[in-house]
Amino acid sequence: MARVLVMGAGLGGMSAAYEIKAKLGKAHEVVLVGESARFSFTPSNPWVAVGWRKPADVELEVGPYLAKKGIEFIPVGIDKLEPTANRVHLRDGRTLGYDYLVITTGPRLAFDEIPGLGPEAHTQSICTTPHASKAWAAYEEFLKDPGPIIIGAAPGVSCFGPAYEFAMILDADLRKRKLRDRVPMTYVTSEPYVGHMGLGGVGDSKGLLESELRQRHIKWITNAKVTAIEPGKLSAQELDDRGQLVREHELPFKYAMVMPPFTGVDAVRAVKEMCNPRGFVQIDAHQRNPTYPNIYSAGVCVSIPPVEQTPVPTGAPKTGFMIESMVSAIAGNIAEDLAGKAPSHVATWNAICLADMGDTGAAFVALPQIPPRNVTWAKVGKWVHLAKIAFEKYFLAKMRSGNTEPIYEKYVLKAIGIERLK
Repeated sequence: MARVLVMGAGLGGMSAAYEIKAKLGKAHEVVLVGESARFSFTPSNPWVAVGWRKPADVELEVGPYLAKKGIEFIPVGIDKLEPTANRVHLRDGRTLGYDYLVITTGPRLAFDEIPGLGPEAHTQSICTTPHASKAWAAYEEFLKDPGPIIIGAAPGVSCFGPAYEFAMILDADLRKRKLRDRVPMTYVTSEPYVGHMGLGGVGDSKGLLESELRQRHIKWITNAKVTAIEPGKLSAQELDDRGQLVREHELPFKYAMVMPPFTGVDAVRAVKEMCNPRGFVQIDAHQRNPTYPNIYSAGVCVSIPPVEQTPVPTGAPKTGFMIESMVSAIAGNIAEDLAGKAPSHVATWNAICLADMGDTGAAFVALPQIPPRNVTWAKVGKWVHLAKIAFEKYFLAKMRSGNTEPIYEKYVLKAIGIERLK
């Protein structure tokens, strides 16, 4: 009997545990290790941060559901990896051995890289559900005495969609409350232009998102290097296309949410021979680490080079559709390795994103993610807002049932009318 240890119980880790167990069956053991007993549906965090969802609406106590599928769940974080010994050390002192390790931890949120950044300092975050809950509490206070809002993405960010979503969701919420006229809004981003999203643009994403920001009276500053945040003030350098300083900005705010840079989590990035300089796991075409071939990885913690060099550093996003494809490849390749076969499964690495805008939404498709592409596609419509609500429902139902169907293929592609591309 082989033991497969899945490290990280977010979207990638939960999907990996279910799919690997379904592929390997009762003959092999699957153990999922997570930081918390509860799973959070991260894409709903912008709604939590404006009070449109409560944490209980987007979280699940996952242990009982995993147990029904014969998957052991340990809600204790991993403190140290020993890949040469095929074991991990948990924070409660226990040690676990493994035959295969699947790393799906997501990122470490590097608030420490910018003075004053983060919910323990002067800005809010929507990267986790607890952060989004704190952002909602801060927003409730803000509503009593509104003023300028800054939504931003710091240098090194590789996930820009939530920042766009949150800016436009805030706009929609403030309009509903009849307070929008009292709230100047500015979007400050490390992207070289609006709609870049770490992808070099998708179709006419630049024109599409600039139009949406204009319609909502949201100003923007691109090529922005956020340097420091003080109470009520954000400092940023605006660069030109050659990376030269154009101007210094000191922007006042009463409420700010700035996406932080990402690195690998501490236990992973400590194994330097396994990672790139930022602590993300290096993988080959079959999702295996070149140094330790019994270690696989999927999701945001994977090392993917930037789509292109930008004046202010930006990273490449890892969307849910891509993560689902990575997980399927890992499950197939572990099964083949156990059967004594060479791995043959390769992830598609396509980028598909549904971005909610409060009362409408935008859908983006990049096939493949890294140019040149076979397909680039971007559309705006109320149907995207409704599709994302439906997707939240379907994904949480999948986690409860342990269903291993490819939910992005079945629901997201169908929702945007291009299921033929799967």
